[in-house]
Amino acid sequence: MKLGLSRGHPVGFDERRCVWRRIDDPRTRDIPVLLGAGPEVVSSLLGSVGEPPTGLPSQPGSLRAFGLWEAHMIGAAKGMVHRFGSAPLRALAKTYETVTRSVLPAMRPRRNYYRFPQYCMGNHRSLIADGEEVPWPSFSEVLDFELEIGVVISKQVRDCTPDEGLAAVGGFCVVNDWTARDKQWDDIRNGTFGGVVKAKTFANAMSPVVVTADEILPRFTQLSGRVRVNGEVWCEGRLPLPPLGLVLQSPMRRWARPSIREIFCRREHCPAAAVSNFAGSLRPGTRCNWKSTASACL
Repeated sequence: MKLGLSRGHPVGFDERRCVWRRIDDPRTRDIPVLLGAGPEVVSSLLGSVGEPPTGLPSQPGSLRAFGLWEAHMIGAAKGMVHRFGSAPLRALAKTYETVTRSVLPAMRPRRNYYRFPQYCMGNHRSLIADGEEVPWPSFSEVLDFELEIGVVISKQVRDCTPDEGLAAVGGFCVVNDWTARDKQWDDIRNGTFGGVVKAKTFANAMSPVVVTADEILPRFTQLSGRVRVNGEVWCEGRLPLPPLGLVLQSPMRRWARPSIREIFCRREHCPAAAVSNFAGSLRPGTRCNWKSTASACL
């Protein structure tokens, strides 16, 4: 089932009539709370015909961005070296790969990447809605995008099993991680806290529609995505991903206590997204569209 907010009021999509209907629940207008109640309960609350959702479906309590696909991480590193590295560094990387048929060890994820799922904390206060203009940050000249699937947590859990982690998932949405690649490159080499702090916290985007977990989980590993820039397809792909329950288990057992309204983002949904800017540059005024078979777009 698809949910969202229309003028601040929750709405759900009536698949039989192909119309959006207002969700009349006197207890809450909070989409994550409704997701936690389950699609059958929400369906029983559908009322009069409403308007399609606009804006953010909710204001997340936090935003955790995961990097789970090794090829994504290596491809991003290669793209960064190609775009920003010195001539000697580019030559070294190319020669090493030609001779060994492998990338430089420094361009591979570090040891803990292979021990348990890795994530960074994004800026949930920087989320912008579908159709809004992204303010171009003054500290960057090279902006990039990353198509992601957002996992909306609708129940608080801790020290959970994979099955308990899945039970805490209320729905899915499309998220875009705007990234200042030149700032990321500089902070990776010279910064104190790595390359994801300033480069990835000035803006993120979230689709107006959230799709309930029961529609997505059975086909989660078959999801695909496509990115269009000014109407032109820049990247698309379908990826076999790790089991979602195992991914969720790690942050729910280690160091953190995820709670309702949190968004977990898996940032490897489109294979070229991390390096798309190295083939063609975004410019002010560019219009980008992200679409996923999760039945949501941005």
